[in-house]
Amino acid sequence: MTDEDGWRLPDALVARVRQFAAGEGGPVPVPRVAATVVLLRPADAGFEVYLLRRAASMAFASGMYAFPGGSVDPADATADLAWSGPEPDEWARRLGRSREEAQAVVCAAVREVFEETGVLLAGPGSASDADRRALVGRELGLAELLSRRGLVLRSDLLGAWARWVTPEFEARRFDTYFFVAALPDDQRAEDVSGEADYTTWLRPAEAVARYEAGELAMLPPTIVLLRQLSAYQMVADVLRAAADRDAAAAVTPRAELAPDGTVRLRV
Repeated sequence: MTDEDGWRLPDALVARVRQFAAGEGGPVPVPRVAATVVLLRPADAGFEVYLLRRAASMAFASGMYAFPGGSVDPADATADLAWSGPEPDEWARRLGRSREEAQAVVCAAVREVFEETGVLLAGPGSASDADRRALVGRELGLAELLSRRGLVLRSDLLGAWARWVTPEFEARRFDTYFFVAALPDDQRAEDVSGEADYTTWLRPAEAVARYEAGELAMLPPTIVLLRQLSAYQMVADVLRAAADRDAAAAVTPRAELAPDGTVRLRV
């Protein structure tokens, strides 16, 4: 299946599209701002990306292969935390958000990848798994965690890549910023969140091939991003390319209902 052909939707979503087209879908939900991080690591004269398969118990995209990510915590917008790398004002320009909103998005990227993989984009030093569990349980916030451990948020480890908004017919909608980040040399990604039932490292081209063979299920943003990453040779190439990406303009797929009843998603 090519991008030009659009993406064929699961039966459950087809029913939702038809309801929405008939004016029976109810009010359009306001998208929740979110952040997703594509972890990259070198591998045999190339690189791999970290993918997780969302558990069947998850309310959104269950059974789909995706990258670590989650919703923004509004409290991070005004949190006082140590910061290294591009400042929130620069991220505001890159993401098309206010300074406070941009800070919250970057914090969400750091927090979510730590919660789901144990990889902490901060330093020097590290945090414990007990810290991670407390963060997951919302017993403490990201700023408090970093302050407690004497850590500085490393925004320089992130590269903004794209922004996707969930289509209007979806019951759960997200305004998601996608970041790329090199796996720090002294850290290892692990399935620690319970939100996934399988994790793997794959070369982008291999992940695309397995998606096209019907082996891996993915939502459009994931497969589009993997195809884009397939054009690069090394992690450093991806990070350099991120500097020139437009991460403020939102991509919002639309559903097209053909006369024969077929529904495809297009951008």
